[in-house]
Amino acid sequence: MLVVSAAVAQNPSVQTPGRARPAASHPVRRPATEAGSGIIEAIKVDGNQRIESGTIRSYLLVQPGDPFNQDRLDRSLKTLYATGLFQDVRLGRSGDDLLVHVVENPIVNRVAFENNHKLSDDTLRPELQLRPRAVFTAALAETDRQHILDLYARKGNYDATVVPQIIRLPQNRVDVIFQITEGSATLIAKIVVNGNKAFSEGRLTEVINSRESRWWRFLSTSDQYDPERLAFDRELLRRFYLKNGYADIDIVDASAELSPDRKGFFLSFTVNEGARYKVGKVTINSQLRKLSGEDLRPVLQLTEGDWYDGDAVGRTADLIEQTVHDRGYAFVEVKPRATRDVAKHTIDLAFDVGEGPRVYVERIDIVGNTRTEDKVIRREFQFAEGDPYSADAVRRSKTRLTDLGYFQNVDIATQPGSTPDKAVLTTTIAEKATGELSFGGGYSTDAGALVDVGLAERNLVGTGINASINGTLAQRRSSINTSITDPYFLDRNLVAGADVFLIQTNALGTEPYDERREGFSLRLGYDFNQHLRQVWSYSLVNRDVFNIISTSSPFILNEAGTTLLSQISQVTTLDYRDSRVQPHSGYIVEAGTDLAGLGGAARFARGNLNGAYYIPLEREFGNPDWVLKFAASGGYMVLLPGGREEIIDRFFLGGDNLRGFQTGGAGAHDAVSGDPLGGRLIYTGTVEQRFPLPVSPDLGLAGRAFVDVGGLSQSSFRNGGGCISTGGVTCQIRDSPAPRLGAGVGISWRTGFGLINVDLAPFVLKQPGDQTQIFRFGFGTRF
Repeated sequence: MLVVSAAVAQNPSVQTPGRARPAASHPVRRPATEAGSGIIEAIKVDGNQRIESGTIRSYLLVQPGDPFNQDRLDRSLKTLYATGLFQDVRLGRSGDDLLVHVVENPIVNRVAFENNHKLSDDTLRPELQLRPRAVFTAALAETDRQHILDLYARKGNYDATVVPQIIRLPQNRVDVIFQITEGSATLIAKIVVNGNKAFSEGRLTEVINSRESRWWRFLSTSDQYDPERLAFDRELLRRFYLKNGYADIDIVDASAELSPDRKGFFLSFTVNEGARYKVGKVTINSQLRKLSGEDLRPVLQLTEGDWYDGDAVGRTADLIEQTVHDRGYAFVEVKPRATRDVAKHTIDLAFDVGEGPRVYVERIDIVGNTRTEDKVIRREFQFAEGDPYSADAVRRSKTRLTDLGYFQNVDIATQPGSTPDKAVLTTTIAEKATGELSFGGGYSTDAGALVDVGLAERNLVGTGINASINGTLAQRRSSINTSITDPYFLDRNLVAGADVFLIQTNALGTEPYDERREGFSLRLGYDFNQHLRQVWSYSLVNRDVFNIISTSSPFILNEAGTTLLSQISQVTTLDYRDSRVQPHSGYIVEAGTDLAGLGGAARFARGNLNGAYYIPLEREFGNPDWVLKFAASGGYMVLLPGGREEIIDRFFLGGDNLRGFQTGGAGAHDAVSGDPLGGRLIYTGTVEQRFPLPVSPDLGLAGRAFVDVGGLSQSSFRNGGGCISTGGVTCQIRDSPAPRLGAGVGISWRTGFGLINVDLAPFVLKQPGDQTQIFRFGFGTRF
């Protein structure tokens, strides 16, 4: 609560709480002198408290010995006001003395904010010019008031009000308190597109980032008006039309109008689509020695007869440049040219490939890393000082730095070097917190309800080392895991890491027993190039099978007890996907091998091969969320002499690798108890069509239709698996190598609380004894 001093009440120029005062303009008081009459003998200053008299005299355009010149005195008066140091200035004359009377502007004692909840003091204060110990003026207070309003406007609060309260204090000091009424966010009430013929208004509003206000967008800011977002929306519309062949597109207008009640904005876009063009002739003109245009045609993203695509033209130019670089040409420049035939509605494309300017990287400067070590940043660069300059290498380096997750923003600027053939690259970064204390929860069909707690640091003391500890408590599967990974072990192209873990599985899926695993693993990996990598690991794990149900298969009863697994493994990955998180095109192939028997009881060799291929259908459906996926996998296990065969080392079919069946529910089973026994040979295949659902993209919903097929065989045990007939019942295995099939649909929902996956597979092709699972659900979150 503000307390107004008596001095405030006595001074009508001081604002009292609850009343706004506009910025004051100082009246210019003409000096009471007679021009041209006499010489100034002395200049006397009074009224100043903090500012030295000599300082005030230095601002005057007259000095002792000068005549009383009216014009120079007027300009002296204006100069004193312009300093911003004085609230009032008067010039007078006493005989031959010039009298200067000043009233100094007060000094700011403190700046405070009241009733600000959406923007903190730390966010507001750096935007102000008024600061403690600075000179106060009404003009500065008005400027700062407007800056605060601008900040709230960026948050979507256009009905916010700000009133500066000025509290007078002794010794000519003031407290400045900004009384803020934040109001409510001004949302987008309606988005209208005019002039569109080829695409519906609904389709075009999906292209832009701004969204109409809806109840489900409470976790998003896309329905809040932002002038910068509106400008970006205009560019998104232009790109969309260019991508779909409308080379003459003109976004005539993009405007926003605030409703009379200031509660909502109406966005309006006006477009002039023009004609749609197809691609005519496509030529590549290479001026490089030993490299013809025909050599580069395989990377073309457009062919004659396709609809013109501005994005594809840019991608083609980038791919040509990258291909030429890969063939050993250090300096290359690709210039696309488009020749439009308005009558035929075609565009001929030519890509001129020539030698670019010879520019070398002279120096790489890094700015903004207060915590992260320089070497952690430099090792992500795809070039070094002295290398030929490449715009493609700069782009890839920026992407690699951004993908680290250590920085809020990464910018690489190119500046001229000491000579015309040299360039200096300045990398400016803004660091962000990389530590994470997370709590989570969820539910899955396999694990049941679960609670997850984790502590992680992705950039340990600025070295780039990732360390974490995570614990999960679930109905059927609980674990605790400690991990540490150095992505550049010994400052080389080596990824080294270690894990220590304890995992307990309680009757997971259809298995009639509990299992506990405790041990550690060591990892070492390296990249051959940006697409091919290999990871080696060694694991030492103590496995305990216990709490076996008494009516279980004799094969499983024989598994009771502990076994030690000593295993060395490797995984080689060839990855040409466009994204590791959400791929739309490309392929990935993984080949893995396990060798157990370097000590321990288990002795086997196991291999597996997995692959997936993604086909984008954006050109056919006009939406990048249409993706066709083909996937296949296979695995085989060979028993080595002298070892004990364990069911828990076998392959199991069903669940994640074959939807429509319970985990382990397809394949070999005990003929009496029905327990799954696994097998040594497995194969699976998947065809999956991903597609957007006919709802707002902001909901984060995506659909899929799938067909999974798989088979499991070679389930017989060495020496009968130790199976002993009990009660006259013979140990028998129901094993059919025939393929199983599951088909259905699914939905993924990316919510603010986590990812929800639902699969429904009502169509199955099964064998006797298989256990189906039509509905499969998974939900998890971290916060």
